[in-house]
Amino acid sequence: MIKAKEKAKGFASLASITESFGLKRDAYYKYKRRENQRLEIKEKVIAIVKQRRKSLPREGVRKLKKSLKDEFIKANLKIGRDTLFNILREHNMLTLRKKYTSRTTNSLHRFRKYNNIIKNVEITRPNQVWASDITYIRTVKGFCYLALITDMYSRKIIGYDLSNSLELKGCVRALKKALYQANHVDRLVHHSDRGIQYCSNVYTQILKRNKIEISMTEENHCYENAMAERVNGILKGEFYLDQTFTDVTHAKRATKNAIKLYNEVRLHLSLNFKTPNMVYKFTA
Repeated sequence: MIKAKEKAKGFASLASITESFGLKRDAYYKYKRRENQRLEIKEKVIAIVKQRRKSLPREGVRKLKKSLKDEFIKANLKIGRDTLFNILREHNMLTLRKKYTSRTTNSLHRFRKYNNIIKNVEITRPNQVWASDITYIRTVKGFCYLALITDMYSRKIIGYDLSNSLELKGCVRALKKALYQANHVDRLVHHSDRGIQYCSNVYTQILKRNKIEISMTEENHCYENAMAERVNGILKGEFYLDQTFTDVTHAKRATKNAIKLYNEVRLHLSLNFKTPNMVYKFTA
């Protein structure tokens, strides 16, 4: 009865299928084993990547391959970049970057504007040049503003402050945090745009008291402060600071966590796949 039903439904035996294609049953079973192995490898890779992305949700393929090298070895997996790319693409796990545009710079003011003195300077050590910038963070009630100071050699964020206005106080707090955390600031240059916060007497006097040279973008163009712009993009693009937070307190918690991961966990291509903390501590 069962065989009759199977024939009525159009079922055929494995022997008849392989015979019709001129194949041997052993070849089919070999193919089946290879296919099962491939599925098992994919499942292991996806599980490992998902675990990593709990902390770095938008880490790209090249960095994943490097950061997960030990995990793949433990799992007895030999995964190349193309294979990893194809697996992530198949499961819609490739990262897409957004472009951000906002204006947080007011350069129409009475304060002195300084020249760009780092234009042709080679950055060879930590605390040689700090890049400063301000970016916006959205909340349900409006914007708050993140002032960042990044060491250009190690890419480490060494000072930051999140406040609900573009007033000078946020930038000053970020600068004071950076000065407190820095090992030494001999022959240091502070580079920024020509915004009123950075040109103000209060801010420049702090720099001068600490014998820090002042450098600013001459054309007020983002390319003259590309490092700071890049850091802004990473924090928003890879650590979800581009979302809308419930309030400033929520945004502050997310920002603190994002900067901690950025400094201590995220690998940088420009640092030969090291973290900013590793480079800053080793060479500072």
